[in-house]
Amino acid sequence: MAGWRGLLGAAMLLVCWAASAEVSLPPARIDLVSEAWEDYTNADGSGLAWDVLREVFQPAGIAVVTRSEPYIRSVGLVQQGQADAWVGSYQNEAHALYPRWHYDTDHIFALSLADKPQVDFASLGGYRLAWVRGYQFQKYLPNVRTYNEVQRRTGILSMLEHDRADYYVDALTEIEVILRQAAEPERFKRVHVAELPLYLGFSDSARGRALLAVYDQRMEQLVKTGQLRGIYQRWGQPYPFDPALPAP
Repeated sequence: MAGWRGLLGAAMLLVCWAASAEVSLPPARIDLVSEAWEDYTNADGSGLAWDVLREVFQPAGIAVVTRSEPYIRSVGLVQQGQADAWVGSYQNEAHALYPRWHYDTDHIFALSLADKPQVDFASLGGYRLAWVRGYQFQKYLPNVRTYNEVQRRTGILSMLEHDRADYYVDALTEIEVILRQAAEPERFKRVHVAELPLYLGFSDSARGRALLAVYDQRMEQLVKTGQLRGIYQRWGQPYPFDPALPAP
């Protein structure tokens, strides 16, 4: 009888161990959501950021599933548990889990009419600013007093021409897209104002914590070995993990 009980106890321990091991395994896929940024997070799954994140997760046995949504909706989907992480977050920008490692750096520029005063990181906050809703640059630029959040990037040049803002703030790639739409680009100028590390914002859940742990572990390995450098070179972008990254 005692032997039977011992066998039963051992079997129960084995079942518990197997269940615990299964729970500790990371998810087999990660659902990533992002605004569709040109050559960065294209809707077709191509782009620098998608390539980097596939290199992070897929060798660890985690399939990367991409989805394109406006930025604010991307954040909301993660916070509601309908996606695992959103792309392009600044650190502690919104309620989410943030990893130790960033995966890229945003080169932040101010776009204005050419006759506006020259500004820098310290002085920009004293002017009337505008940026896309949800980007919250007021958290990262000092002494911001007046700003307007726009719904979309169409109409930015007209907004500046009609003096509804002094400077429009955005990443360099987006500023370049806007300037390509200008009939007279010489009427405008762009000024570098900041470098902001970019993170994934993970869902605040057990699943999010498991994926974040894999991400940080893999990023540490990839940065140490320099394996990501080729991806940035292929897309013609600066490598964000060099000791001193000069402004574009």
